[in-house]
Amino acid sequence: MAKLKIKKGDLVQVIAGARAERGGDRGKQGKVLEVYPERNRVLVEGVNRVSKHRKPTQTASGATAGGIEIHEAPIHISNVMLVDPKDNKPTRVGYREETVERNGRTRKVRVRVSRRTGEDI
Repeated sequence: MAKLKIKKGDLVQVIAGARAERGGDRGKQGKVLEVYPERNRVLVEGVNRVSKHRKPTQTASGATAGGIEIHEAPIHISNVMLVDPKDNKPTRVGYREETVERNGRTRKVRVRVSRRTGEDI
């Protein structure tokens, strides 16, 4: 399983598929709600919305109303790109190693860096 460069809470932009004016999601930005590394998919807020038809059910605790529910479905991680916090444009992700001293011990820490501007993410 490959290490993913997108994490929960990141702001991403959809870079593949139909454009928004044609009913698609390309160009839309949203926050990552969930990451599924085993399937290489991410759940993005407001992107890839699907409607699910629910049947009304009767359980011991009470009745649940049926109807059409709309919620997000996972999208493949290759179809999204991280948004640079400095200029709100999609960017590639790089890593930089820093040595940090804590409690008298030196450690190497990997920091995510925007390839576009060089800023820390």
